[in-house]
Amino acid sequence: MIRLLFTLCFALSVLLNEYTYGLYFHIAEAERKCFIEEIPDETTVIVNYKVELFDPRSGGFMPSSPGIGMHVEARDPDDKPILSRVYSSEGRISFTSQTPGEHVICLYSNSSSWFSGSQLRVHLDIQVGEHAIDYANVAHKEKLSEIQLRVRQLLDQVEQITKEQNYQRYREERFRQTSESTNQRVLWWSVTQTCLLLGMGAWQMRHLKKFFEAKKLV
Repeated sequence: MIRLLFTLCFALSVLLNEYTYGLYFHIAEAERKCFIEEIPDETTVIVNYKVELFDPRSGGFMPSSPGIGMHVEARDPDDKPILSRVYSSEGRISFTSQTPGEHVICLYSNSSSWFSGSQLRVHLDIQVGEHAIDYANVAHKEKLSEIQLRVRQLLDQVEQITKEQNYQRYREERFRQTSESTNQRVLWWSVTQTCLLLGMGAWQMRHLKKFFEAKKLV
């Protein structure tokens, strides 16, 4: 009985992950939407999206035609392109990060005239790390039992936590380097200001001395 409940719950979670999108947004002609994801290195990212076209007759959104698609771009923290191509109106895109940091994922329409000023609704779901793994497919391919699959999930979660911790240490190191660099610049700016003030004071004293000597006041 417990085994049956576990199987049903797992199948339901897989089904929900497959057909539920995390958010949606509206996009107009030539409009570009970008999202920033902080991703550790060597981490798989899956982007699920679905495009719907606004129907002025019903006032709602309907499934888009096959000719409508989205141009998807992904860039790493060094602003180097990871992927850039046009996909269909519904798809699943995956890539693996090579550099830890903020990755930018952008979506925009593949044309500027096909929906005549109407709006598109784009459903978007970005999955990172172990959330991007299709465990139902893994269990089917490797013929894993429920316990083995659960152990596999726990191992993947531990690995992802380790990557997150390494990424947090990387961020802390970068922040410390930035702080030290800023402090050094502030220190040198203060020293420069002090030197300038002393130099201006010495120049003023010399100028006043020459003035008083010229006026024979001293």
